[in-house]
Amino acid sequence: MHFVPSFFAPAWLGVVLLFAGTGVRAESLPDFTVLVETFGPAVVNISSSQSDHGEIPGMGAEDDTLPEDSPLYDFFRRFFGDEGEMPDFGGEGRSLGSGFLISSDGYVVTNSHVVEMAEEIIVRTSDRREFVASVIGADERSDIALLKVDAQDLPQVEIGQAANLKVGEWVLAIGSPFGFEHSATAGIVSAKGRSLPSENYVPFIQTDVAINPGNSGGPLFNLDGQVIGVNSQIYSRTGGFMGLSFAIPIEVVMDVVEQLRTQGRVTRGWLGVLIQDVTRELAETFALTRPRGALVAQVVPGSPAAAAGVLAGDVILRFDGQDVVTSGDLPPLVGMAKVGDKAKIELLRQGQPLSLEVLLAELPENGQEELSAPLPEETAANAIGLVLSDLTAEQRDRFELAEGGVLIEEVASGPAAQAGLRPGDVILAFDGVDVRDLAHFRELLAAAEPARPVAVLIQRGAGRMFYPLGIPDHDETANGD
Repeated sequence: MHFVPSFFAPAWLGVVLLFAGTGVRAESLPDFTVLVETFGPAVVNISSSQSDHGEIPGMGAEDDTLPEDSPLYDFFRRFFGDEGEMPDFGGEGRSLGSGFLISSDGYVVTNSHVVEMAEEIIVRTSDRREFVASVIGADERSDIALLKVDAQDLPQVEIGQAANLKVGEWVLAIGSPFGFEHSATAGIVSAKGRSLPSENYVPFIQTDVAINPGNSGGPLFNLDGQVIGVNSQIYSRTGGFMGLSFAIPIEVVMDVVEQLRTQGRVTRGWLGVLIQDVTRELAETFALTRPRGALVAQVVPGSPAAAAGVLAGDVILRFDGQDVVTSGDLPPLVGMAKVGDKAKIELLRQGQPLSLEVLLAELPENGQEELSAPLPEETAANAIGLVLSDLTAEQRDRFELAEGGVLIEEVASGPAAQAGLRPGDVILAFDGVDVRDLAHFRELLAAAEPARPVAVLIQRGAGRMFYPLGIPDHDETANGD
């Protein structure tokens, strides 16, 4: 037993008095006991077997032995021996995850990655009953799977609304971290509408609730005992919890669940644009008072956006009545829209507001690959630090460009390098004007106003993006391209 030395008592008392003086009282902290007792039985442990896999997903182990500097080494040494070996699952990988019952007749929600490639899925309830589950459907884009067990009169959760969440609000997670079943952890909502690099169609809820491997697929509750999210990912440099957890909002989850239950697959609305964030420098070039909206870098030919008249360089500010504050806001809004519906797009084009109506199509599978850049050639750089050339017929075929554009052969020190331009990029537009060829680019550069950033549209591989480019004095602009 550990005792606190008496000389710490005054400091401890001071903390108590400080909280009392500011009106913060211990009684104001939430009590989760009733919530756990009421809805904890609806949370299940999920184990799925895959042949010839010898690790617990999320641990990052490539063999059966953890390195000594692993944050999980002491954990496994204590429970499984001095060598820090991973537990033996008899030749089958056991994907330890969590889930929850949304109906009394056995429908279970979990993460898609928990049951991916599973040969057998076992759902274990808090009263130690076990059921073999079947997969009704799984959606990789949202990382949601719907399972079904053959049972009746099961406990079930109550579904809430993530839209009503406020940053700073208390939330509770119940799951099976590292296989420890029905563990409860609490924290607050850190942020809403987070976009993660690999997940374009989910506006994540960020929390500081302790989530670890095995919590995946478990519910996130509000203080009313309603599920407002599904715990899905953590940000970690060690493999363990570091204070950044991400949950899928329940509105997204239930939309996916309903589609999986009724049609076995998920369809999403598709606009057909490649977008990027509006930085402070780009905001100035597009006549915006502050950075906001989604900047259209490319419009897919034959897409709903192309049919509606959306152009590269447009800044989408609202979609179907919803504000687009950052580029990450747009994909979830479009994805949750119904295929075949008409949506109103409010955008800014060359500083002028414009409204368009678009007929949404179904999001196709993306099989596009990056193109390799051609080899550079020796040439003198211009005033912004670029060595440029016209595109050859072969290069146009590689970049799928029928006309226009100039190829960046080299990037020297200067404004272009500071802007992030690279060899192999193709300049398609300069300050809102399509670049026809190298001679045309020289004219546009010479006519550009010094000390004012301009937006340059670049094709890099198969994607397109705007960059803010600072313009220096014109003394050497026309030298040696």
